[in-house]
Amino acid sequence: MAPFILVCMTCRREYLADSVLYTCPECGNRKGTLEVVYNLPRPGNSGPDDFFQAKARKDMWRYWPLLPFAQLDADFFSVEVGPSPVTSCTRIAGKLGLSRLFLKDDGRNPSASLKDRASAVAVAKARELKMDNVYCASTGNAASSLACLSASAGLRCNVFLPATAPEAKLCQMLVFGSRVVRIDADYDEVFDISMNIGEKKGWYCRNSAINPYLLEGKKTATFELLEALDWCSPDYIFVSAGDGTILSSVYKAFMDLDSYNLVDRIPMIFGVQGIDAAVIADTFDSGPPFEPFDRKTHCVADSINVGKPRDVLKACKYTMENGGGFVRVTDEEIIASVFLLARECGVFAEPAGAAALAGLQKALSSGLVKQGASVALMITGNGLKDTKPVTNLFKQCSVLPADEERIMEELA
Repeated sequence: MAPFILVCMTCRREYLADSVLYTCPECGNRKGTLEVVYNLPRPGNSGPDDFFQAKARKDMWRYWPLLPFAQLDADFFSVEVGPSPVTSCTRIAGKLGLSRLFLKDDGRNPSASLKDRASAVAVAKARELKMDNVYCASTGNAASSLACLSASAGLRCNVFLPATAPEAKLCQMLVFGSRVVRIDADYDEVFDISMNIGEKKGWYCRNSAINPYLLEGKKTATFELLEALDWCSPDYIFVSAGDGTILSSVYKAFMDLDSYNLVDRIPMIFGVQGIDAAVIADTFDSGPPFEPFDRKTHCVADSINVGKPRDVLKACKYTMENGGGFVRVTDEEIIASVFLLARECGVFAEPAGAAALAGLQKALSSGLVKQGASVALMITGNGLKDTKPVTNLFKQCSVLPADEERIMEELA
C-alpha cells in the first residue's frame, strides 16, 4: 500500500493512489486538483536528518520518505537533480537593510531550472506505471526539463509549446531528442490542446496541477534550502508564481515538515506576479471560495505569463491557511532585478527567477517586510534560458578595429 493518499482540493474526497490517475473525477480538471497527503509513522523526537533516511545520497531523492513513492528507485536516471546551491548575498542584504539574504539558485539543475524536480518525479511515475511516452505543455522550462529528464531515463518525450517560446529553451528540447510541437497560440490554449491529444494517445501527463505529483518534486528545493540553513526557517520567502505549482510547493514543503515536527516555524511566504499577469493574486484578493478565472496577460517574464493558472486553488488556499500574500511587480522592476542579482551576487537569473527579488523590494517599500529580517529568494531558472529581455546590452558592445590606439581611446 502506498504511504499516501490523494485528497481533492475542492470536495475533499479521498482516493487511493491506484484508484485515480490525475484529478478528482467529481470536480474535474480545474477544481479537482489533488493533494498528496502522507500517512507515515510519526518520527517521535528524531530530527529531519534521521527522518530522511537516504542521507548517503546528495540529490533530491534523499528526501524520498516525503515523496510519493512506496520505495526509493531513482538510479535509472543518468543525471542528478539537486542539490542546488544556497548562497548568502551580503551586499544586496546591506543595501536593503536585511540581516541575511539567501538565494536558492535552481538554475544549476541539469536543464537549468527548478522544474527538473517535477520532471524527475513525473518520469519516475511514468516508469512505475510502465508508460514509455510522456508529454507536457509549456512556455519553455517545463518542456526543456521534461526533455532532459526523459532522455536521461530513456523515455520518449512529446512537448507542446507556443511559437513564442524562447529559442534557447526550444534548442534544449530538440537537442535532447524530444518531439516538439510549436503552436501559433498562447500557453493556455496550447495546454488544452496538449491535454486532448495526450489523452487520445495514452501518454503520461506532466502538466501542472493536472498531475498531483509534480508539486511533490518541486518542494525538494525548499527542503534543500532549509537543510542548508540547519532546518531554521528564514523570516520570509519570495518566489515567482505563474501556474501556481512552485509557490504551492514551497508551502507544501513546510506543511509536510510541520506535520511531522521537523521544522521550527512556517515563514511568511510571498508569491510574486507580473502586474499585468496577476491572475492568482487577483483570485486570492477576491476571497474564498476561490473561483478560477481566465484573462489575457502580459509579462516580460515568459515563464510566469499565465492567464489561466491551473494550480490556482492550491496556491490561494495554502496562502490563506499559512498567512502568506502576493506582490505584483512591473516588467521594469523585473529586468532591474536581473541586473542587480547578476552584478551584486554573480547569479544570472531568468526574468521569472529575478521576479522574486523585485517582489522583495516592493514588499520592503510598502512595509510588508520589516527591516533587519532574514529573507530567502527562490531563483527558479538560469538567465541563459531567456536572454531576449536583456539583449539591448549588445548595443553597448560595439566591434572595434584591430587598432590598439583606437581600443585605448574606447577604454578611456
